[in-house]
Amino acid sequence: MKRSALVAIAALVLDACSFSRPAPVKQQYLLDPPAPPAVAKPQASSVRVGTVNVAAPFRGRSFVLREADLRYETDYYNEFLVPPSTMLTELTARALERSKAFARVVPPGYSAPADWVLDGFVSALYADERDGKKVSADVAVSFYLFPSIGGTGMPVWSHDYEKHIPLAATTTQAYAAALNTALGEIFTDLARDLAAAELKPK
Repeated sequence: MKRSALVAIAALVLDACSFSRPAPVKQQYLLDPPAPPAVAKPQASSVRVGTVNVAAPFRGRSFVLREADLRYETDYYNEFLVPPSTMLTELTARALERSKAFARVVPPGYSAPADWVLDGFVSALYADERDGKKVSADVAVSFYLFPSIGGTGMPVWSHDYEKHIPLAATTTQAYAAALNTALGEIFTDLARDLAAAELKPK
C-alpha cells in the first residue's frame, strides 16, 4: 500500500506489456465485519435502512491511499467487489438485524412499512500513511434517524463515528482486515447507541 509498493506495481505493468506475459489481474474484496453483540434492551419499534452514501473521493470501487493531508492516490489493482455505498448499506442493515437493536429491521430496497428510516454518510474510507511509519485504515461515518412518516425532514437522532485501525502488515489483505475491524466496532457502537435512544414513533 505504500508509495514504493505502488511504484513496484507500475513497473510490473510496464514489464507485462508484451504478448508473452499475462497482464496483472485486479484483486477484489468484499468486507465482512464481525457481527455486533445483541443489545440488552432493543427498541420496540421498527427501522428501515435507507442509504449509506459515501463522499465523492471514496465513492469508487478502487482502494484509496492517503499519502499527505491533501494528496490521495487510488490503487487500480485492488478494489471492492461492489461500490462502497451499496456494500455499507447492506452491512449496516445486517448489523442492526443481528444486534437486535430494533424489534424489526427492514433491509434496504424493501418497501415494507417501518417506524424509522436510518441513513448514513461516510466521509472517510482510506488507508492512511501520513505518519510515515504505520499505515492505518480510517473510517468515518455519520448516521441519521428519521421518522418514516409525519416528520419535519430533520433527524430525531444522529451520531458520528470514527475509527483509526493500524494495519498488521503493509498489504491489501491487512487493509481489508483493518476495515472489517473498524466497521465491526462502529456497528457495535451504533447498535448500542440506537437501542439506548429515547425514540417515540409518531
